[in-house]
Amino acid sequence: MNWSIIQNHLINISFAFLLITLLIYWSNITLTNFQLFSKLGTLFTILINLCLSTTLLIRWINNGYFPLSNLYESLIFLTWSLTFVHLILEKQNNSKLIGAINTPISLFIIAFTSFALPLEMKEASPLVPALRSNWLMMHVSIMMLSYAILISGSLLSILFLIIHKTNAYEINRNLNNKFIHYNNDMNNVKNHHSYLLFNRLDILQSIDNLSYRIIGLGFPLLTIGIIAGAVWANEAWGSYWSWDPKETWALITWLIFAAYLHSRLSQSWKGEKPAILASIGFIVVWICYLGVNFLGKGLHSYGWVS
Repeated sequence: MNWSIIQNHLINISFAFLLITLLIYWSNITLTNFQLFSKLGTLFTILINLCLSTTLLIRWINNGYFPLSNLYESLIFLTWSLTFVHLILEKQNNSKLIGAINTPISLFIIAFTSFALPLEMKEASPLVPALRSNWLMMHVSIMMLSYAILISGSLLSILFLIIHKTNAYEINRNLNNKFIHYNNDMNNVKNHHSYLLFNRLDILQSIDNLSYRIIGLGFPLLTIGIIAGAVWANEAWGSYWSWDPKETWALITWLIFAAYLHSRLSQSWKGEKPAILASIGFIVVWICYLGVNFLGKGLHSYGWVS
């Protein structure tokens, strides 16, 4: 049995399901509020997660180590983490916004994995000595999971800014808010604008609070992941911290989200300013995860690009 072909089929199925899921969630937000659409979106996300889980499990069994040793495997695991986080957050918050903003990112990652990476980068290779450790699974998996959660929270902050900056804001039926039709007299026009403003502020506050709770969940995982990486680095190279590009950007990521959480807890900043900070964090997470690896420098450059 050719397991590589099976893995490719599973990734292709995941890509197709992600495309369908994207259409479902966006249709559910912009066009209709059918309960069936909501259930279909969740069902397809579960199927995507199962396909990715099977792919990772096959590589784990065949190669004898947890599949997080190269860019291809880490991208698959990141997509798995995004779909897993999506399902958990959607169940807890009963909000379809999570799927609407997470699915495009997952779709882009799988598309990049399938079509942009060369075939040799998809093949498993023997681990370098530094990676032959139980810390591989603990450190990298926690970091990737924290990235997925922080990306989800940051995307909500970006959505907050978009809505906040949009002058013509339409409240859709799928958010359980409907336009009320009024007569043309001035008094009713004023009531109409007051109603829209109230609902707009209510939605903004809900998105802002949800973003805060999600980032508050991802930040401790990022902290644990960095500490685990420091301990592993000391075992592998005899130093807890060497200012490697990946380490430096992980610290920058930590500081940005620490500043965001501090501003929310102290209430020194409210509304737009913390959202801008979290949006910057979204960019920094991607620089930390992908950007520094393309430099080809530092202790974290192996297994990514050559």
